[in-house]
Amino acid sequence: MDIEALIKLLKDELLKVLGESYADYKTETKKDIESFLTLSKVKLERWTNLLQNGDLTPTDYEWLLQSQKDLLILNALNQAGVSKLRLGHLKNKIIKTIVNTVITVVI
Repeated sequence: MDIEALIKLLKDELLKVLGESYADYKTETKKDIESFLTLSKVKLERWTNLLQNGDLTPTDYEWLLQSQKDLLILNALNQAGVSKLRLGHLKNKIIKTIVNTVITVVI
């Protein structure tokens, strides 16, 4: 598995998700997504390898990603006045997108 290709794919997919609801902030949210993926890269690589080898279930993988949710800081949307509730829902959608994308690629 090429982690760089996976990170690029995840970034593209996450920008699509954000673009659906927050197209006006695409440039700003791109920085937030890149920051999250950079901070999580080592763990994503390790967890994805474990998932690919069958040492983790998709549910385990999602649970581990949920533990990273605090690293997902959407500064641009927060500064734009998006409510904490909507940001929480968006973070959950981002985690689901990562899980679905990774499962599609590695399983």
